[in-house]
Amino acid sequence: MLRPKVAWLAWLLLPALWLAATEAAARTATARLARITTAVATLEQVRVELEWSADASAGRLRLQARAVDAPELGYRFRNLDWRCPLQRDGNGGWRCDGDLRGGSGGPLRLAIDLGVASTDARLSRGPASLTLRRDAATPDVTRIDLTRVPLAWTQALLAQAWPQARLTAGTLDGQLAITAAKATPLHIAGPLSLRGAALDTPDGMIAAENLGARLALDATLGARDRVIVDGQLLGGELLFGTTYVSLQQRPVALRIEATQQDGQGWQLPHIAWRDDGLLALEGSAALTPGMDIRALDLRLRSDNLAPLRDGYLSGWLGLAGLADLQLSGAADARVRVAEGVLREATVALHGAGFDDPQGRFDFDGLDGDVRFSSDAATPVHSELRWRAGALYGLAFGPARLPFASGDGALRLREAVALPMLGGHASFDHLQLRPPSAGQGLDIRFGLTLEKLDVAQLAEALDWPAFTGELSGRIPQARYANDRLDFDGGLAMQLFGGSVAVSSLAMERPFGVAPTLSADIALDDLDLESLTGVFGFGTITGTLDGRIAGLRLVDWEAVAFDAELHTDRQRGVRQRISQRAVQDLSSVGDASFVTSLQSQLIGLFDDFGYSRLGIACRLADEVCTMDGLSSAGQGFIIVQGSGLPRLTVVGFNRRVDWPTLVERLAAVGKGDVKPVVE
Repeated sequence: MLRPKVAWLAWLLLPALWLAATEAAARTATARLARITTAVATLEQVRVELEWSADASAGRLRLQARAVDAPELGYRFRNLDWRCPLQRDGNGGWRCDGDLRGGSGGPLRLAIDLGVASTDARLSRGPASLTLRRDAATPDVTRIDLTRVPLAWTQALLAQAWPQARLTAGTLDGQLAITAAKATPLHIAGPLSLRGAALDTPDGMIAAENLGARLALDATLGARDRVIVDGQLLGGELLFGTTYVSLQQRPVALRIEATQQDGQGWQLPHIAWRDDGLLALEGSAALTPGMDIRALDLRLRSDNLAPLRDGYLSGWLGLAGLADLQLSGAADARVRVAEGVLREATVALHGAGFDDPQGRFDFDGLDGDVRFSSDAATPVHSELRWRAGALYGLAFGPARLPFASGDGALRLREAVALPMLGGHASFDHLQLRPPSAGQGLDIRFGLTLEKLDVAQLAEALDWPAFTGELSGRIPQARYANDRLDFDGGLAMQLFGGSVAVSSLAMERPFGVAPTLSADIALDDLDLESLTGVFGFGTITGTLDGRIAGLRLVDWEAVAFDAELHTDRQRGVRQRISQRAVQDLSSVGDASFVTSLQSQLIGLFDDFGYSRLGIACRLADEVCTMDGLSSAGQGFIIVQGSGLPRLTVVGFNRRVDWPTLVERLAAVGKGDVKPVVE
């Protein structure tokens, strides 16, 4: 099949056409040549047929070639067949214009003017054309004019430098000078213009769409390839792994110098990229034969971080669940990679701000730098500061983070305390290791919380009006594989008792649908204070219990095993108000029974009880209910004491969790009705 990549074929067929013209004097001729060799290509099993009647002003030429190979350009053609009427041009030269076919492919139009002082050839299909010109005075130089040439025609040439790339769309215009002399490398130079270019690689890691460019090309191809590309990109989209670049219609100045020898991979001694107002980049790189990064040394600067998100960072931020992150300020950075390993990285921030519209975090007034080094012998120091910050609505004050880095890790040089919620949150230690050697990002830290005001915490998280203090120590926490695990636990002093949190872990803490898991233990909570906060009538006494295997997805409960019960203590009255009885009945599909007539219940404001307990195991949006003990088909929630003696019994052991949440919300609004049995 004849592919559009036959753009070079016109030049390759010239020696055979000279032979045909020479034979024309004989009126009819057939010639077979085993091989024709030029500086660029080799033609094999060539057959030339010429028909020219004695009284005719023109003849017919047919040229066939079993194989045409141009190894330096990467082109290989089979079974070519060109037929055209051969005419004299009146100046001692010849002209032939006809269809060129190969295999089962559609024809191209090939026209050749073989003059005394020059040779011109034009290969075309529809609006696309490639015109070649050679002058007898400079036989080693061919000039090519490209007009709306499909980029696919250059696929074989690209494959010489980048075998994995596949051109899928776009057109090319330009004027190239190609010098091909014996014993010297092939040289190609001239301006090029791209429109709507698109390419990809089989693994999908590198791609481009709708790319425009005005470039100057200077390439030498041989045992040692050398390519210089200089000019402007004129909009489009680019993908390099997880880095997505959206140029929109912005012009970006670009210069790349590259060399390659013996297939050992490309060396890029100079790379420059200037996207005014967004990003300036300069440096060097080295690539493996598979186009992976072997070495890299880049210096970057952005004077305005705000548009950098959509222009360059959306791929990285999207993977982290931060696609809407708002950026401000300016930044400088340097990255150095050697032998595929990150050796050095520095980020300097100037009045920067990071604001997550989803309220997960907010940092303002970031200044200073963070320096990373994999050199174990010489640690480097840096320092980052901010004016204010917040995590999930929990505000904290200014901070200074002194860092040291060596041996591939970034560490705090000393403990750092942050003023927060009327107390302090302290990072006792922190260590960060970036992805390396097949391992992902690894962050480890120790955290101490001292006397945080629970009232401020409840307000920030839109909880009921809890009061108390939160303290605790997590000696070691680790973030890896998008999961945050905590050793140790947290203790809160609430409602005259304590709440202890253990087995705390988070998945995707800043990503999509964050998940939290924990075990919670309750001890000696004052029920009167607790029920007062929740608007749950009035119950006096103390409460113990546990919430094991708690799992929240996007901050909504999806699983837990909870059990709450009262703890009888000397000198503590245990009374339950009629409103609380009604609330319990409404929430738990319960009824209450008393030794007095049911119509007399309304005469009493509260009742004594001996025990109170309720349990719920949540799974698949169904809460399996239980209480103190069984009562026939039901379960006892409140065991009465004294007169009137009242017992609250639940009958529905399987309750729809969304329905139960609605009932709890109704209790807070006082919208319940008693069920008397």
